[in-house]
Amino acid sequence: MPEIQMPKLSDTMTEGTLVSWRKNVGDKVSAGDVLAEIETDKATMEWEATDDGVLKKIYVPEGGKVNVGERIAFIGGEGEEAPDDSGKDED
Repeated sequence: MPEIQMPKLSDTMTEGTLVSWRKNVGDKVSAGDVLAEIETDKATMEWEATDDGVLKKIYVPEGGKVNVGERIAFIGGEGEEAPDDSGKDED
């Protein structure tokens, strides 16, 4: 299952702010469900899941700024664990 990364939601976007999570760790998600709201350099947009599974881990709290391509969450299958985030530099 996928590690979810900060998407590039506009041509000029280099980072985004995770405004709010719409799902909590442990929630089942389906492709198309809104996971979060992300603020770009131009607008605040809803961001949808692309896979079915369970939201296993949130790496970025609400209000956190994240560069495009950095991980923000992990959606896994039943019994699957999120990758260890030890050693990750927290800002």
